[in-house]
Amino acid sequence: MSSENWQERTELLIGREKLDKLKGSHVLVVGLGGVGAYAAESLCRAGVGELTIVDGDVLNVSNKNRQLPALESTIGKPKTEILGNRLLDINPELKLHVIQEYLRTNRMGEILQTKFDYVVDAIDTLTPKSYLIYYSIQNGLRIVSSLGSGARIDPTKITIKDISKSYNCRLGFQLRKRLRKLGIYKGFKVVFSEDKADSNAVIVDEPEENKKSTVGTISYIPPIYGCFCASVVIRDLMDQD
Repeated sequence: MSSENWQERTELLIGREKLDKLKGSHVLVVGLGGVGAYAAESLCRAGVGELTIVDGDVLNVSNKNRQLPALESTIGKPKTEILGNRLLDINPELKLHVIQEYLRTNRMGEILQTKFDYVVDAIDTLTPKSYLIYYSIQNGLRIVSSLGSGARIDPTKITIKDISKSYNCRLGFQLRKRLRKLGIYKGFKVVFSEDKADSNAVIVDEPEENKKSTVGTISYIPPIYGCFCASVVIRDLMDQD
């Protein structure tokens, strides 16, 4: 099979018209850890024609148990660099924009001036997460958010619902509380697990930037969250008029 028809099987499933919709779409993915990297790759492989990926972190050894770009050969390298190269290796025609930074509140408003067709929130820190959602909604952008994927082991409990319908997730609880103060109660989809987190799998760390605790994870749960996020984006983009 030649590179010219690498999307042949996708077209067989969804048809040329919907494939063209994906090709003409621009999606922002913020956070390229265990969830976000898989979301970005799934979007790329489905034929989304333009992606902006954002992360300020580099890969470390502890990422190898669950993160797509984490290999022995990539330790210490920026996640955006490794994943960006991988995405272009999948689709050399992809319009790719790379932002190597942790998004602060003031930068989010600036970046979200771009008319993205969809935003994927794969941030695991509460403040930037809540403001990414807030500014996306303020700018009329559709967004899907990944809630906590750590300390869980049963993939059959993962689901997609409106933020107002989420439960059994500490991050989700804190996020809803923060968003209520910003006037947001519902109106966007989240990926979360109906399973309760295992409290024995959480270690509270010394405070440091962008990290307050270490949470146990298993190889397959964050990728499933990422694929679920991508599925929301892809299905909504295909169904839009």
